[in-house]
Amino acid sequence: MTTSMKLPFGTITITDTAKRLITASLESGRVSCGTLVRDFEDRFASLLGVNEAVAVSSGTDADILALAVLHDLGASRSDEVIVPALSFVATGNAVVHAGFKPVFVDIERDTLNIDPTAIEAAITEKTRAIMPVHLMGKPAEMDTINAIAKRHGLLVVEDAAEAHGALYKGRPAGTLADLAAFSTYVAHIITTGEGGVITTNSEQFGEILRSLRSHGRNCTCKHCIMNTNELTYCAKRFRGKGGEDVRFTFDRIGYSCKMNELEAAIGIGALEIYDSILKKRHDNLIHVLERFDRFSPWLSTFREEPQEQIGPHAIPIIINEGAPFSRTQLTQHLEKNGIETRTLFASMPTQCPGFEYLGYKSGQFPVAEYVGKNGIHVGVHQDLGIEEMDYLLCCINSFCNDNY
Repeated sequence: MTTSMKLPFGTITITDTAKRLITASLESGRVSCGTLVRDFEDRFASLLGVNEAVAVSSGTDADILALAVLHDLGASRSDEVIVPALSFVATGNAVVHAGFKPVFVDIERDTLNIDPTAIEAAITEKTRAIMPVHLMGKPAEMDTINAIAKRHGLLVVEDAAEAHGALYKGRPAGTLADLAAFSTYVAHIITTGEGGVITTNSEQFGEILRSLRSHGRNCTCKHCIMNTNELTYCAKRFRGKGGEDVRFTFDRIGYSCKMNELEAAIGIGALEIYDSILKKRHDNLIHVLERFDRFSPWLSTFREEPQEQIGPHAIPIIINEGAPFSRTQLTQHLEKNGIETRTLFASMPTQCPGFEYLGYKSGQFPVAEYVGKNGIHVGVHQDLGIEEMDYLLCCINSFCNDNY
């Protein structure tokens, strides 16, 4: 095996533009949600070609607010949202925090995404939305999901947390449903350090989202100047009964999850180099995927299909049935050789104790449960290259050949 390398799972690129904007923001004394956040939102919306992008403090908050829009559409707090059984736990948590009950559906082994053939059996009279996850940046089968939703009058929200750069039949993730929720956490392609973004083409939803992120306040103007140095009078603010300031009237139960200016500055810098980051990560991902069959039948991963482009978040690896080693053994080998790993999440309803109250039993989600016990993922970020990807392949190969 070649000389040992270090392959950390994630990275963050903070550009000179970001540093300049951060310094200017600090010097201005205005660091709460303001002009930089709006600039970041406008750039994010333009990148995807959507009408609205609303920045929030995390990808989880993006999921929560996208679902909380349902309350304005008449949903009740006992209603249900269908989600895949396997995802980062934030997906299930968001449904609960938005005031709904998560209803879980098993996944497909080859895509790691929700099994669209199992969705309709989970729909009840209380179902209000379907939230598919583009896990590891691989697009879910959105045409089928949207058709099901249309038949049953349901909202569709993409959990696109890991799907920056993903394409489904030529269309980017974030444009494939009624709303979409992205994470801009440090390990993601477009990062703000911490943060998230909700995208939609609905002006109505955009106004609701801006209200929700700020306590449910009435003031939802897209270009509100309340957090800038400008002191220009705004007549819209004083449109309430008796002329009161509508920033202090509240139309709905809301949250406090605005993105701040410093985070937005990092995001603006990331968007300036988005294309180069995306290409580097996608090249890394495809290099490994095209060479992964050598580990069959013991290990497997997903594939990039002709109708899609995977958003290159990470490389999933599943230890298959019959392999003469465990996930722990493979993980320890990789970690000892400088390759940082993450488990491939868990079956939320049956492997995450927080959801025990829902009454699901082990065995109800066999595919998700298997992947939750036997899956890992490793990084493909822009600070790595083909040499590091070859080192990863070499480490896995030596593990398989030298020990089993």
